[in-house]
Amino acid sequence: MDTVDLARLQFALTAGAHFLFVALTLGLVTLVAVIQTRATIGHSPVHLGMTRFWGQLYVINYAMGIVTGLVMEFQLGMAWSGLAEFAGNAFGSALALETMVAFFIESTFLGLWIFGWDKLNRWAHLALIWIVALTAYASAFWIMVSNGFLQNPVGYRLDGHALHVTDFGAMMANPSATVALGHVLGAAMMAGGFFMAGVSAYHLLRRTPDQAFFRKSLRIGAGVALPATLVTATFGGIGFETLQPGKLAAWTRDADLAAEVQAEMTALHGPGDYLPPIEWVQGGALVMLILFALMFFLSGLNALLMLFRPVVHGFRAWHVLLVAAIPLPFGAMIAGWVFREVGRQPWAVYGLLTTRDALSPVSDGMMRFSLIAFTAVFAVLVAVNSWLLARTARRGPAAVALGARPAEKPEPVPVF
Repeated sequence: MDTVDLARLQFALTAGAHFLFVALTLGLVTLVAVIQTRATIGHSPVHLGMTRFWGQLYVINYAMGIVTGLVMEFQLGMAWSGLAEFAGNAFGSALALETMVAFFIESTFLGLWIFGWDKLNRWAHLALIWIVALTAYASAFWIMVSNGFLQNPVGYRLDGHALHVTDFGAMMANPSATVALGHVLGAAMMAGGFFMAGVSAYHLLRRTPDQAFFRKSLRIGAGVALPATLVTATFGGIGFETLQPGKLAAWTRDADLAAEVQAEMTALHGPGDYLPPIEWVQGGALVMLILFALMFFLSGLNALLMLFRPVVHGFRAWHVLLVAAIPLPFGAMIAGWVFREVGRQPWAVYGLLTTRDALSPVSDGMMRFSLIAFTAVFAVLVAVNSWLLARTARRGPAAVALGARPAEKPEPVPVF
């Protein structure tokens, strides 16, 4: 692998890992907000307990997602200075807005929500989690605006060797961003729904005492997953109409379209290979579609089985299936991300800046060291997050510290 391939692999690993945290965060915060709304309106102690339990899992994942996002920003600045110099004035504006939303608004209100239990009016406390959820969606929107510009640059002018924004509204309305946003949000709700249903099924399988708690949680997770799959499929189908010609040629194996794209890019930019790797594009798309088909049929089955209370409590084979299905949305999202990002190669900014030209002037040895270091850091972060989520989920609602009064705080459990 040359330096460009190493840099691409580093970004793929870091961005892909960070994306998994983001997807679960978006799904869980929405579910937590809905459950707390039910608890606030109906004065339901069960739903209040559900808010605390699922809220603690959300907070753990959110915190680790922030850490991975910060680490990813470091490698973005170190490895891709050419991209920043050429297009930073354009797509960087959306990234700046995302940073302001995520770190100044979302994090602030989340802190108030975490430490505001039994200190704020219940309606004010409910408003906080909805602000957190809405700012999470706003953050996702600005990220997709930035990524959509790289996929389909619009609303810019080229001055020398730098892009400048001429129509910010066009960037915001870019179909490559708006359609992808709907697809990502639907996938995030699938991830949240499958996670909630799987964890609940684990406790029902173990016959833990909180049967009503996890029966309701399983129904919420399963009930959300089915419409989320339909939303994801709808925006995904529309997204195929916004594919770049090179990606479409690789996906369909259309030799005539591939030759046309190659000839056009060669005329504009000189000799070179301007087509994405067919195997990666088709492999990513096929894995995504196969996993989605599995989730779609499983979601339909879940929606049917959850209507029967004895089945929810006692169908152990179904419980095992739900636990095993937790990774499916994450696998599908990574495969879809590979399809979207690899499909625009060899372009960092499609049709304007190649990935090779976007790379920083770093040596092969420096890039190898950076790849090893960032991969090790992210492996540790992913492992720690998975362990914390599994540990908290396994211990159940009795051990939740979020929102607990001083007398309710659980006894400390040794880590080792």
